[in-house]
Amino acid sequence: MAVASAAPGSDFCKQLLFSLLVLILFCDACQKISLQVPSHLPAEALVGKVNLKECLQSASLIQSSDPDFRIQEDGSIYTTHDLMLSSEKKSFSILLSDTQREEQKKIAIVLEAGGQKGPERHLEDTVLKRSKRRWAPIPCSLMENSLGPFPQHVQQVQSDAAQNYTIFYSISGPGVDKEPFNLFFINKDTGDIFCTRSIDREQYEQFPLYAYATTADGYAPEYPLPLLFKVEDDNDNAPYFENKVTIFSVPENCRTGTSVGKVTAIDHDEPDTLHTRLKYKILQQIPDHPKHFSIHPDTGVITTTTPLLDREKCDTYKLIMEVRDMGGQPFGLFNTGTITISLEDENDNSPYFTETSYFTEVEENRIDVEILRMAVRDQDLPNTPHSKAIYKILQGNENGNFKISTDPNTNEGVLCVVKPLNYELNRQIVLQIGVLNEAQFSKAANAQTPTMCTTTVTVKIKDLDEGPECQPSVKVIQSKDGLPAGKELLGYKAVDPEKGSSEGLRYKKIGDEDNWFEINEHTGNLKTVKVLDRESKFVKNNQYNVSVIAMDADGRSCTGTLVVFLEDDNDHPPDIREKEVTICRHDKDFAVLEPVDLDGPDNGPPFQFFLDNAASKLWTIETKDGKTAILRERQNLDYDTYTVPIQVKDRHGFAARHILAVRVCDCTTPSDCKMTPKGVRDIKPSNVILGRWAILAMVLGSALLLCILFTCFCVTAKKTVKKCFPEDVAQQNLIVSNTEGPGEEVMEANMRLPTQTCNICDTSVSVGTLGGQGVKTQQSFEMVKGGYTLDSSKGGGHQTLESVKGLGQGGMDTGRYGYTEWHSFTQPRLGEESIRGHTLIKN
Repeated sequence: MAVASAAPGSDFCKQLLFSLLVLILFCDACQKISLQVPSHLPAEALVGKVNLKECLQSASLIQSSDPDFRIQEDGSIYTTHDLMLSSEKKSFSILLSDTQREEQKKIAIVLEAGGQKGPERHLEDTVLKRSKRRWAPIPCSLMENSLGPFPQHVQQVQSDAAQNYTIFYSISGPGVDKEPFNLFFINKDTGDIFCTRSIDREQYEQFPLYAYATTADGYAPEYPLPLLFKVEDDNDNAPYFENKVTIFSVPENCRTGTSVGKVTAIDHDEPDTLHTRLKYKILQQIPDHPKHFSIHPDTGVITTTTPLLDREKCDTYKLIMEVRDMGGQPFGLFNTGTITISLEDENDNSPYFTETSYFTEVEENRIDVEILRMAVRDQDLPNTPHSKAIYKILQGNENGNFKISTDPNTNEGVLCVVKPLNYELNRQIVLQIGVLNEAQFSKAANAQTPTMCTTTVTVKIKDLDEGPECQPSVKVIQSKDGLPAGKELLGYKAVDPEKGSSEGLRYKKIGDEDNWFEINEHTGNLKTVKVLDRESKFVKNNQYNVSVIAMDADGRSCTGTLVVFLEDDNDHPPDIREKEVTICRHDKDFAVLEPVDLDGPDNGPPFQFFLDNAASKLWTIETKDGKTAILRERQNLDYDTYTVPIQVKDRHGFAARHILAVRVCDCTTPSDCKMTPKGVRDIKPSNVILGRWAILAMVLGSALLLCILFTCFCVTAKKTVKKCFPEDVAQQNLIVSNTEGPGEEVMEANMRLPTQTCNICDTSVSVGTLGGQGVKTQQSFEMVKGGYTLDSSKGGGHQTLESVKGLGQGGMDTGRYGYTEWHSFTQPRLGEESIRGHTLIKN
């Protein structure tokens, strides 16, 4: 390389300040290293390079003694920030440590700012100064695949410092000390650079190298010189298709110019050169007639040239393609490839039946039976919507007796009977059946207008001796609500299809939940055995169902349902289910009444509510919405329970009277009411009518009570008889005084003794009343002692008061006696009875 001309001295420092070139110095290990650097070093600038391995082979720790610099593992020295060298020299050390061997070494580094005097280099002690000239490379290129001879001279580098120093040249970079190794070398004395072998540009496009000029003692008078060797391309790579076999697809019947796909090829030569300018060409089409495809030579886009692509004729085409570089010139390199084009199926063919007409037969009353299979053909791709058939019955199936479906495995049409056929109605049916595809017909330019293929199927019906028919299966009859027992209703009628009538059929009831009816075995008519009630739990939506079975003489049968529709009758008055309501004063001052009417809507609400005259003085009632009523106190009542009679009428005036127990309570909710009622306050006594059994019970109870009272009376009377004359042992006399006056008056008075006979305790007792002037008789008494009486009308063995007195029957009034006479008669006998009573007690 030629040496560059010297630059002026004033420009030297500027060039050093802006240069990012690095200085790499190889020196003896562990010696002092001197480096020439600019006075200003930018951050991350490469200062120089030291061979660390010659100082310490296995350094595991590399450190700088000056934080202004950092050391990399390859010995490169970089600044950590912008650095201005204030003095002419700056020193620091590189510290190397081997932790395994516990060995440490140090390399001294001295940085000298530009313009410093250099050391003496020759024996004649000539003082040399560093040159102010820069060495610069001449552009250089290498030819790819060069044939030599090798080593081949590439370039020469020289330094102006060689005029004053003994200079040795060296190089580094890819191709020298990096991959590929030993491709380049330099003559250290002359600076000539040589290449040792040929180069492949596709592997190495260029080689960035650095050239160094140093003295024998390691002094670097020049900065490292960057060298760039560029490899010139040679057309040594033929283009090739990315995929050796490429598959494209295009719909059949597509228009001319439809894009099929794009092929691409790769050339590894230098881009944007004639070596990589490619051209495409179709060498052959298989099959080759007619020509359907073309390719754009520059883009590689394949298009159709005709609209006549028909998959049914040919479903796959192959194209042999060529790609050539050098713009397609004959001397260009080329390669071939195969392109496969598949045609996508379109529904451009209608299915058609293999036969124009079909015939089949089936027995009447058969259902869910297959009677015919019909095959079709379709040229479109099998097992796709373009070929799968859909069958339709166009005519003859107005009653829905038939159904046709597609067998997914064979694509056949399967005709089935789904509704019984009747030989008596139709002996033969002719069906018209059409077929289409699942997919719609293609709208391609050359596709024909689709037409539905049709065929006829004649179905002959075989006659069978069949059982009775229950048609319709459900029959509805109407009846009035409340129809009494014994009434006859029209029943279910079945038909014998062979006879066309119900003659000879017998009927039996098989379903009657509440047993309302009995059935006539021969006519099928129903007869009520209960009163029909629309409000029964067995009635749903005013309907009551009766299931009937009809049988012929051979035991064949059919089943039908007779629905009895009950017309509503207003036979239920409104009813208030809650007979007890509570009015909580702290919640609301009224009660809501909600009557229920079991009749239908036509005989139900709106309701009317009425109170009796007596109840209306304490209560008011008002209709809310025709279905409920509000019961309020006319004025605040005491907390108690009240009986309130209410009359409720439906819309037709059918009414019922209800007695409500209304609690007026000091509560918030009815459940909080803990009131113990003192007794229900009646507003108006109700009319109670007793039945005959109640009356009989009352009579028997009264008779039993009388018997008990009579028995008690007899016992009490028996005890009283024994104490008619109490025994006075001390006085031996009986004094009876019922007067308010002194005893002397009584003694002197006469006694009137009306005689009465009392047959109690089988003893005749004479009872008298005391009478006289100024004496009132206050009570009667009995005198009973043994068999002695005061009755003068009895004689013959009975000593009476008259006999003691010595009076005759007519001498005086037998009803009047003196007290002395009375005393003389009773005293001795009282003594005898006393003695006799004591004797009886002892015994």
